[in-house]
Amino acid sequence: MKTTGNTVFISGGSAGIGLAIAQKLSAAGNKIIINGRDETRLQNALKKLDNAVAIQGDLSIPADRVRIAEDLKANHPEVNIIINNAGAAFMNSLDDPTNDAAEKAYQEINTNYISIIHFTSLVLQQLLQQEEAAVINVSSIAAFRSNKFLPTYSASKAALHSYTQALRDTFAENEKLNVYEVYPPLVNTEFSAEIGGANGIPPSEVADELYAAIEKNQFEVPVGDTKKIHSLVNPITDQVPH
Repeated sequence: MKTTGNTVFISGGSAGIGLAIAQKLSAAGNKIIINGRDETRLQNALKKLDNAVAIQGDLSIPADRVRIAEDLKANHPEVNIIINNAGAAFMNSLDDPTNDAAEKAYQEINTNYISIIHFTSLVLQQLLQQEEAAVINVSSIAAFRSNKFLPTYSASKAALHSYTQALRDTFAENEKLNVYEVYPPLVNTEFSAEIGGANGIPPSEVADELYAAIEKNQFEVPVGDTKKIHSLVNPITDQVPH
């Protein structure tokens, strides 16, 4: 797929992985549309980008998803790549009787899974009208194996992984639409600070790996330590009838 001349919508694009991807693709000659909840952070992020605009909104809210999709149709009809990057994660101790695990799980599933399905469905026909298009879902190393610190976050990313596979299978014969999934390990961002993100890789590494994958039409994009797990799991899952 071409890596320049695209119009790219990036949710969670004002910081962290989303901003790093926006900077990489902006520098390569793409028009960038970043989305986030905080208008001030969006405006600060725009100062680091060329040929970019922002759409404020919270994609975890259904009405905002509809509004943003309508904005793209009306004002950016040329959008041909969406990057579903916005996410939610909570430390969630299942053995703590004072911890509301279900509420945290609800927020994670809503943001990391349900909202992506809904928003993608809202913009899908717009993407299919382009000569070349892509849906890029930012998943996680946690999709392959949960742990006691992030049990419900991991489950939400496993759900996203399953959905992404199904979306790719659905459009396997459509040469216009490519479906990518990015699997970052721990990344040093504000988002991951609570879970030791300072020990993670820089977000620019995720952006670099995604850019290279787009160039090569490599739809599975493991990053860093995820490559070890992916090399073991993916050959097996590819053999499962689908």
